[in-house]
Amino acid sequence: MTGAPAGTSIDTGTPDAAQFDALRAHLARLGSVTVAFSGGADSAFLAWVAHDTLGSAHVRCVTAVSPSLAPEELADCRQLAAEWGLDHHEVTTNELADPSYSANDGSRCYHCKVSLMDAIDVLVPAGSDPRVSGPTVVLGVNLDDLGDHRPGQQAAAERGAVFPLVEAGFTKEDVRDWSKKLGLRTWNKPAAACLASRVPYGTKVTLSTLSTVATAESALRRLGFLELRVRHYGDTARIEVGTDEMIRMIAEREAVTAAVHAAGYRYVTLDLDGFRSGNLNAMLTDDVANSGEPGDHP
Repeated sequence: MTGAPAGTSIDTGTPDAAQFDALRAHLARLGSVTVAFSGGADSAFLAWVAHDTLGSAHVRCVTAVSPSLAPEELADCRQLAAEWGLDHHEVTTNELADPSYSANDGSRCYHCKVSLMDAIDVLVPAGSDPRVSGPTVVLGVNLDDLGDHRPGQQAAAERGAVFPLVEAGFTKEDVRDWSKKLGLRTWNKPAAACLASRVPYGTKVTLSTLSTVATAESALRRLGFLELRVRHYGDTARIEVGTDEMIRMIAEREAVTAAVHAAGYRYVTLDLDGFRSGNLNAMLTDDVANSGEPGDHP
């Protein structure tokens, strides 16, 4: 297992070590867990610490596989599980079959998380030996996530999931800092979200749309662009990249437009405001937000 030796006490010589110890203690109290494992920096960190603290017999890592998961993310989940010796399971979710999800209103992410929790329930039947089944579902939600409109958290909490990083007081920066200290390669992994988060609210989410977005983003990553989103507006793609990559994207305009056209878009645009994770939340009106309907996928 890469990173710090399993089961070791992490001592950096700073008071921050208490934060890491608090996370270990919280996981130890749970005893056996199922980690919702997307392969992002947060869930990867939580999976590593849970595995290191409890051992593979008491930790299952579950990845929801559906058209909304980018192929590169699934591949990295598999690779991380192999590198770290995780007990990794893939469950197929079919959120597109739910009209409440595909309608793509402010509650989309809520229905997506319900689908995940349903799939985990099938994987871990009621009455299973808790020493093996990992009955407590844990998500890599951190303190920064609580300030955004993320209904998936509500759906997960309603089904009994808990957020150990929140309990231990971890912010996103803390997760990345600790991941770096532990030698985890995910410490600087760009934020990733489900592909449905590229589709403006009110536009129906379909298999074809998700496939088009995935193809365009994969092509751009092959060109070397790391932090990006392809927002879907019918036959128009609105590309977001980090401001440090804008100049290169313009310089490689022909390759960029060829790649995105090949994915199925007629028009290719570059958002000069740059990369903004979850920025489609701005589309939600105050009425929708105040009604309790949830917003964009993390």
